[in-house]
Amino acid sequence: MGFSEDNLKGFILALMSSLFIGASFIIKKKGLRRAAAASGVRAGIGGFSYLLEPLWWLGMITMIIGEVANFVAYAFAPAVLVTPLGALSIIVSAVLAQFILNEKLHQLGILGCVMCIAGSVVIVIHAPQEHPITSVQEICSMATQPAFLLYVASVIVLVFILIFHFAPQCGHSNVLVFTGICSLMGSLSVMSVKALGTALKLTFEGNNQLLYPETWFFVFIVATCVITQMNYLNKALDTFNTAVVSPIYYVMFTSLTILASVIMFKDWDGQSVGNIISEICGFIVVLSGTILLHTTKDFERSSSFRGSYASLSPALSARLCSGNGEFMKHDEENQLPAEAVCLQRQEMH
Repeated sequence: MGFSEDNLKGFILALMSSLFIGASFIIKKKGLRRAAAASGVRAGIGGFSYLLEPLWWLGMITMIIGEVANFVAYAFAPAVLVTPLGALSIIVSAVLAQFILNEKLHQLGILGCVMCIAGSVVIVIHAPQEHPITSVQEICSMATQPAFLLYVASVIVLVFILIFHFAPQCGHSNVLVFTGICSLMGSLSVMSVKALGTALKLTFEGNNQLLYPETWFFVFIVATCVITQMNYLNKALDTFNTAVVSPIYYVMFTSLTILASVIMFKDWDGQSVGNIISEICGFIVVLSGTILLHTTKDFERSSSFRGSYASLSPALSARLCSGNGEFMKHDEENQLPAEAVCLQRQEMH
């Protein structure tokens, strides 16, 4: 079936969105590195000097442009066309990271990216279509259903556990902690953005929704969720390889958003068994790709260490490897010769 004019507009907007969002990851991380070099305090350990870095704000503006383009794309084309194109941002960020940030992606990592993209596309293609919404009150009634309230409560509890328990202990060694916080909050922000977008659309059509307190409540939820997302996304980008953060964040965010939408709008009601099974299979493929990407990160660290420092004594090797790859990260960021880093470590001990 050919593209209609509206579908073509939606396709172009979604494609532009992926390009801008994928590039924003790289620009923001470049800004984070520059801010950390200037202040000596990285965002990953609580620094906020990046707020004074113009390059970081350029990345933020780039991301906002991409998100706006993605939002407008849904006004022209169906979700089954627009949403899968979001996976292109993963490829864009991975390719740009290879050339701009000198972050290498192992062949198994490429396979993991492909699996993540394929699984996410399967999920989105077989996901149910959304029902038309006529008022912000209708969305508010959906958001107060017992099932969705249980989901919201679960998300809040998990976010608090991740922030106050897991983040201090393993946030800088496990990529799933920071990205998990972003994804969980993101699933709530998308539901609120949909409510806000519906309210604005109805307002422009002559049915003023700005008079209702529910609209402003959703504005507050969007602001809270987005601020939390940006904070922990910065921590994730500053701590881990961009080519790993981008696909994992995309997979978790997409999966949780679809789950939240299914619970809130009850889209699985009346759906065929074949579509439901396809969605479950898509989740399995996505999970497999995420695990492969996470394993590849550890494999690259260990193989790089073995290749460069196999001749070192076991005692010195143990000291260099302590701290979950801290040595390798400093070596990558500072680009010091191996001998100089080894001497520094020996002097410290």
